[in-house]
Amino acid sequence: MAVEYLKRATRTAEDTTAEARPVVEAMLAEIAARGEAAVRDHAAKLDGWHGEILVSAEEATRRAAEVPAGLRRDIDFAVDRVHRFAEAQRASVRDFEVEISPGVVAGQKLVPMAVAGCYVPAGRYAHIASAYMGVATAKAAGVPFVIACSGPRGGAGIHPAVLYALRRAGADAILTLGGVQAVATLAHGLFTGRPADIVVGPGNKFVAEAKRQIYGKVGIDVFAGPSEVAVIADATADPELVAVDLVAQMEHGHESPGWLIATDRALAEAVMKRVPELVAALPPTARDAAGAAWRDFGEVVLCSTREEAVEVSDRYCCEHLQVQAADPAWWLAKLRNYGSLFLGEETTVAFGDKATGPNHILPTKAAGRYSAGLSVHKFLKPLSWQRMTREGSREVALATARISRAEGMEAHARSADIRLARYFPDTRFDLGEPVTG
Repeated sequence: MAVEYLKRATRTAEDTTAEARPVVEAMLAEIAARGEAAVRDHAAKLDGWHGEILVSAEEATRRAAEVPAGLRRDIDFAVDRVHRFAEAQRASVRDFEVEISPGVVAGQKLVPMAVAGCYVPAGRYAHIASAYMGVATAKAAGVPFVIACSGPRGGAGIHPAVLYALRRAGADAILTLGGVQAVATLAHGLFTGRPADIVVGPGNKFVAEAKRQIYGKVGIDVFAGPSEVAVIADATADPELVAVDLVAQMEHGHESPGWLIATDRALAEAVMKRVPELVAALPPTARDAAGAAWRDFGEVVLCSTREEAVEVSDRYCCEHLQVQAADPAWWLAKLRNYGSLFLGEETTVAFGDKATGPNHILPTKAAGRYSAGLSVHKFLKPLSWQRMTREGSREVALATARISRAEGMEAHARSADIRLARYFPDTRFDLGEPVTG
């Protein structure tokens, strides 16, 4: 492959994960041992929060009234679109039954999880969109009880617009908690008495590591660490739009990489020149985050063909993948590994982050090779069932007896033997050689 790196990252995601692991392990162990008292201690120490953890309906109503009417309308618009897309996903899967052979019927029943925990980041930004991405999708899946957690901003509790979005999306309980302590609280059912069956939502490296460590005790959606963006661009792309879109995602945080995969050198060089200029023009918080992300994690890869660009992109397996290149249908057909795909310059990641409809909670760190983003499917258990008549069980029992004995599992075989003897007392069967060892 004629691939040339015009800019290489100086740090990797593995560097940051290693830093978080021992901290998270210690916090989870303490919360498991001390429960709500430990959570309150961490909330006070890490977030300066000494108020009530469980947000009352009265408090939520009072705080939501602080949200300007125009912003409420925008949130309503976005929640409705996310819910509509999630409902369409739900309609794409169904219960079914099929007769495998005469007298043998098997089926699938889709059962929503009983309790879902939705984490909403706080910190440098008010993540309004993350509030409805998790909650609205869980509700569209039919989850009866949804608990949302978000950290306080200053001494005033959850940001009022986040609080409004959580209620508008249908959260049944809201907790003023962020970070590892929030993830642990959802897993253990603290403050609500309802342990979550699944914990979903994006977060920083500590939240991502907490989800990784609790996986097994509860389900999780994806390993959603710091945000990632990649743009595939050819000579037809506008360097300004490419640069703007890279910077837009890198403002998420110091460890949010931006990757450019280009098939045109002039385009790549123009973007590399423009990105630092755009970063410098940002307000201080975003400038600090995007500047560090581009310096430490940004990469620019020059490919000689679009086929090479596909190979490179699939290797990166980026969370958000934009294509600003000719023939978008070709790229849609060829690309395989990504969290979500944005085709054409008109379709920027920011639209998907906020209000398009598809979910913005997506796999990072190349987990898109084997996993997809948050959807109603994450909240549904496709449970199988089976039923058969006595005649229908005959062939199944014979195969089961012989395979079980070939495996050395005599007890399994005898559970088939006894049914054959009872249902067909006048028939002799070849049941395989009994296990003696």
